[in-house]
Amino acid sequence: MFSGKEHSMASAAFDTLGYFEKLKTAGVPEIQAKAHTEAMREIVEERLATKQDLREMEARLTVNLTNRFGVMLAAAVALLTALIKLL
Repeated sequence: MFSGKEHSMASAAFDTLGYFEKLKTAGVPEIQAKAHTEAMREIVEERLATKQDLREMEARLTVNLTNRFGVMLAAAVALLTALIKLL
């Protein structure tokens, strides 16, 4: 169950085997230690952003902001063109 090879990149930040062993050393019965470790792994996988997650988010935001800037620039040029024609 706890081979050291986690299920995802996020869980690589969480040492399931180490956590499991610490629980057992502290006197937690093995079945409970396994349950706690699995629950903690699931929480980490669901809520911890990895560097790859952040890179992907940055790329999406960059595209989004670039598109918005392009639209605003086109609108500004159109507005300036209309104003120049009025003068």
